[in-house]
Amino acid sequence: MAAEGTEDLGNNEQLTNPSELYEPEVADLPGTDVKESAESGADGGDTGFTAEGEEEEEGDMPADFQRLWKLTSDNPQDFNSWTDLLQYCEQEGHMRACRQALNAFLLRYPLCYGYWKKFADLERRAGHIDKAEEVCERGLKAIPLSVDLWIHYINLLLGTLNMNLPESTQRIHSVFEEAVAAAGWDFHSDRLWDLYAEWEKEQGNLNFMTGVYDRVLRVPTQLYNTHYEKLKAHLTSHPPRDVLSPEEYSKVRNEYKQSHIQAKKERSDTSAEEEEERPPGEEEPADNGKDSEEAVQKMRELLMVSLEELYQQNEAEVRKRWNFEDAIKRPYFHVKPLDRAQLKAWQSYLDWEIAEAETAAVDAEGAAVEGNEGSKQKCITGHNRVLILFERCLIACALYEEFWNKYVHYLAPHGLEEVRNVYRRACEIHLPYKHSIHLQWASFEEKHGNITEAQRILESLEMTVPGLAAVRLRRVGLERRAGRLDVAEALLKETVEKSKDNPQLHAFYSIKLARFLHKLCKSPTRARTVLQEAIELSPDNGRLYHNLLELEMSGDPRANGGGILQCVAKALAAPLSPKTKIIFSQRGLQFAEDFGTTIQSVLSMYEEHQKLLKEHDGKRQAENGSNDDTEKMRKIDDASALTVPQTAPPTMPHVPITTPPPSMMGGDMSGSYGSYGSWYQQQQYGGYGSYQNPWSQYNQYYPPS
Repeated sequence: MAAEGTEDLGNNEQLTNPSELYEPEVADLPGTDVKESAESGADGGDTGFTAEGEEEEEGDMPADFQRLWKLTSDNPQDFNSWTDLLQYCEQEGHMRACRQALNAFLLRYPLCYGYWKKFADLERRAGHIDKAEEVCERGLKAIPLSVDLWIHYINLLLGTLNMNLPESTQRIHSVFEEAVAAAGWDFHSDRLWDLYAEWEKEQGNLNFMTGVYDRVLRVPTQLYNTHYEKLKAHLTSHPPRDVLSPEEYSKVRNEYKQSHIQAKKERSDTSAEEEEERPPGEEEPADNGKDSEEAVQKMRELLMVSLEELYQQNEAEVRKRWNFEDAIKRPYFHVKPLDRAQLKAWQSYLDWEIAEAETAAVDAEGAAVEGNEGSKQKCITGHNRVLILFERCLIACALYEEFWNKYVHYLAPHGLEEVRNVYRRACEIHLPYKHSIHLQWASFEEKHGNITEAQRILESLEMTVPGLAAVRLRRVGLERRAGRLDVAEALLKETVEKSKDNPQLHAFYSIKLARFLHKLCKSPTRARTVLQEAIELSPDNGRLYHNLLELEMSGDPRANGGGILQCVAKALAAPLSPKTKIIFSQRGLQFAEDFGTTIQSVLSMYEEHQKLLKEHDGKRQAENGSNDDTEKMRKIDDASALTVPQTAPPTMPHVPITTPPPSMMGGDMSGSYGSYGSWYQQQQYGGYGSYQNPWSQYNQYYPPS
């Protein structure tokens, strides 16, 4: 973490955007799977960094290293396997093994700040000071809110740098500024601020020490009262000239002078004779650089008034947040699940802080007309507090997808790049196996025209969690929307071919491919071939027959009547359930009535349908022993179900019916075409409440063949 070029935060209210702090993390922590990292380092090579020209330790790895390494490689989500490996490496004291294990572990779990500290200590004890610093810098890019890691890094520099050199002092100062900019607004950042103030005191910079405490008193922290008492003791122990910056000292001295002049004017017992007179031409004595005891006391009083006002404001902010902070019991990262109370506490805290920021934003809009800069600054501060709280939350709740989604929703109005960074951190580091947030990220990129990135996200996800239908279909949809129908078709064909070992999944993808070929490629012949091949593999899958029937009926019924009846006959001969066969028989009968060219075809379908109804009714009576218990038939495909009016047209002519309607199976049929029978249940046609004699009054129209 570069120390050069660090800006001093002169404005105590202005914070560095936390989303910017995390940007380098992506570059330094590549989004590769830990298993790939393990495979690349399986030969015992260092998977981390190595200084040029520096030779690594020679020799074999410890005896049990490869066994423990393989356990973590096979299952990188098993946290216990990782801890066993790291503990073993530490006990063996093998530096190369420790590096390989820690690099792979921290790539998968970068929020474990304790292991970053251990890694840096290992390098330092081995005499690799530069590597120890580099480890700390990598850790701070991964978890910039870690107060412990910042303190560890600063102590490492203090123990290794030559503090007699001016550049060393400048570097420490720069790192302190980076630290308070990144983690100084954490509620538990008090130790970092105290360390900064004490270091400035050791350097003899009493005015800088005052500035540090003045800044922390504007931040709601747990030990806000301690900082207040320390600053009071500091201001009363030294003259104002020594503890204030030249600008602040000049300001408070001028206030003292003005108050002194005003006090003299208001004295009622002062007479002209008592006033001090000087000879003509003699001016007021020049300032000798020292303040009188009275001046020092008065300036301290003025400082205390200003300090008390600042303290009261900060205390009010702390009180607002105290109960929320008290409810948080585990602010650090761990793979163990958080209980509901903890999750609810974070949700409530975030909702409250967001509401506070929104209120400040509304106030700032109203004050902008009046030119009030204070309200604008409060708006910026409120937004930064929300960002800091989200970053704190996503340390403890990094494995909970809902908090990442909440963060994305909050950042959406503030900028696309901020949202993209959050998605990248969530998907590439903390939630590599959660497909839903990857799909959301891909949709986000596609929505904003970044098609190439959306394709990369989905391809990477499919490599990480292969076999998910949602991911493959999302890839197909993305290519289709991009106009690349050939790529979309190739993806579906590949999936159909690979799923032959799973008949149910094969049927699912075959239906998708057939619809794609029929609707988009305008190739019913190819679609028919796909479905027929799928039926050969899964002859008992009713959905395949149903989609094939829909395909046949989508064309000209007069030209394709034979194909439709052939499809129905094939379904009736297949090993399907009786209920499914009844539905296909009903569809065939309906088609024969509407489009049949001969009465023989209608009579044949009618007799087949009656036979199926009687067989089903007989089985139902045998199973239930009663006709009272009815059950609804399962729908085959909601998307292609035929919608039929539930009532007859009011002008239905009273003419003898020439085509018997299908039976209603006990008065209720909720299959794909169950409502079709209600057409015939009008008063003018009589009721057909049972299967025993459903068409007795129409035998003269359909005599037995």
